[in-house]
Amino acid sequence: MTLMISPAARDALEGWLASSRALNGTAENTLTAYRGDVVDFIAFLTEYKGEAQGLAPLARITVPDMRAWMAHIRGGGASARSLARKLSAVKSFYRWLAEREGFEPTAVLSARAPKFQKKLPRPLNEDAARAMIDTVGLQSQKHWVGARDMAVVTLLYGCGLRISEALGLMGRDLPLGEAMRILGKGGKERVVPVLPIARQAVATYVKLCPFDIEPNAPVFRGARGGALNARLVQKVTEQARLQLGLPATATPHAMRHSFATHLLSAGGDLRTIQELLGHASLSTTQAYTSVDTVHLMKVYEATHPKAG
Repeated sequence: MTLMISPAARDALEGWLASSRALNGTAENTLTAYRGDVVDFIAFLTEYKGEAQGLAPLARITVPDMRAWMAHIRGGGASARSLARKLSAVKSFYRWLAEREGFEPTAVLSARAPKFQKKLPRPLNEDAARAMIDTVGLQSQKHWVGARDMAVVTLLYGCGLRISEALGLMGRDLPLGEAMRILGKGGKERVVPVLPIARQAVATYVKLCPFDIEPNAPVFRGARGGALNARLVQKVTEQARLQLGLPATATPHAMRHSFATHLLSAGGDLRTIQELLGHASLSTTQAYTSVDTVHLMKVYEATHPKAG
């Protein structure tokens, strides 16, 4: 597919990705998805227009061109959510390209993504979250591996970390104190409290780990000593949920959702939870209000002067 893109367009694409990496701290997985989306977009235009899409043709894109591309994507069976993601990548690329090349990207930026129902977080209840932590520690015959898996999942639930953030901990972060600094999405830094149970889980794993954990080495290791892969954490939680009879939504990320939802249930305010999760926008955090509507109504009825 990349053979259908002109050298100038390819260079521009790589320049935009490099800029996103350097200025926005965009994760590599996200950059890979961006690259694929924009490559497919330019390849479509090349075939649709019957000519190579260098910088000048890209700058002349029209509203009908955008409509044709979006119809092509939907006609290929892509969901509204998938098209929205692709359109977001294309718009981001065009904003950068238009500023660099000096043209007006209205045809692209005015394109509207189809509406879709956002999936709400599906947290585990408190008993299920605790059972998940206990069970992942029993999935391996190697005691240190079980301690490792338990420590990772405890950080997801106890601190609200993303799995990439937990696996990104380095030896220099040890021993964990009462709080730790986390560098999250987009290079956004936050401070999260570390519960005693989480500190103990990590300390137990470190004590049992057969590999030396140097300051610049990852804390969590795979069986051969390399950095632990997120897929292995997903696999062990999948095994645990099957053993516990939990739904398929009981994933590592669900432990982070559970952290937020249980804080909200206990009276935590959205702004604080937003900071703890590292959400750039409060609207992202507000999804949890839909999950815990019953709790919110109880608070309203108990505290609003006109509720009675």
